[in-house]
Amino acid sequence: MPELPVRAVGFVGLGRMGDPMVRRLAAAGVDVRGHDAAPGPRAAFADLVTIVDKPAEVVPVSGDGPPVVILMLPDSNVVEAVLGEGLLDGLTPGTLLIDMGSSEPMRTTALAERVAARGAVMIDAPVSGGVSGATAGTLTIMVGGPDAEVAVITPLLAVLGRVRHVGPVGAGHALKALNNLMSASHLLASSEALLAGERFGLDPAVMLDAVNGSSGRSGSTENKWPNFVLPETYNSGFALALMVKDIRIALGLAEATGAPSALAARTVELWSEAAAALAPDADHTEIVRWLRAGESTDPDPRSD
Repeated sequence: MPELPVRAVGFVGLGRMGDPMVRRLAAAGVDVRGHDAAPGPRAAFADLVTIVDKPAEVVPVSGDGPPVVILMLPDSNVVEAVLGEGLLDGLTPGTLLIDMGSSEPMRTTALAERVAARGAVMIDAPVSGGVSGATAGTLTIMVGGPDAEVAVITPLLAVLGRVRHVGPVGAGHALKALNNLMSASHLLASSEALLAGERFGLDPAVMLDAVNGSSGRSGSTENKWPNFVLPETYNSGFALALMVKDIRIALGLAEATGAPSALAARTVELWSEAAAALAPDADHTEIVRWLRAGESTDPDPRSD
């Protein structure tokens, strides 16, 4: 493995996504100082990383390269709360603060100004690929930030997946939300079509095999349906509630910029209805269960 320019990082958020990410960093020889609000994740890492009690204590005090702190937190509210718990005041000049969760781009750019007032630099680097991608190190990482600082942290982030510098700070969070809007729309459209075919008498596995060699294919038909829906495991590792949060961010971005958003608005409505009907911890692929529950009970559409 090539030598990394950054050998020590702080990491806040040791949950479902943070867990495999931290393990990959530690395996690459990175000295990790970790913090999580919950005692369970802290205990799970006791023998692997240095666990600290407060967010401000994660900032590395030594190591090659600039101090780096990674946040893997659910949303902008939690990010701002963690910074308010002492992390912002604990940032030393030159620190690179990397938000790898799915936050709101406008709030990220505003937060970057507060971070800059401390002499530090904020970078947003949300990811796509779920828990399986985090475990395998195949995440797509959408990075927003200044060129020089992004170049410094790219080798470090490459331990976690495929790095793409997509623009200035806030650009990563914007693209992640838009990506999830597309993903959510694909899953709805694919599922409605597949359920219609199933009711007509087609085998879903046969449909998927044909579609995945045709123009109707998507991540939903190539990954979500065969791996999580057909086996009825519904365990992709990405929560439905988080999908709703992300697509609402994307819709807000579209509306703020005056972009067409009729389909986006309807997508948000349908996913919100599913979220209200399903369990709070439902996996996002369980929207297919919700669609099935609302299927028509009319007789075979082919009959007279």
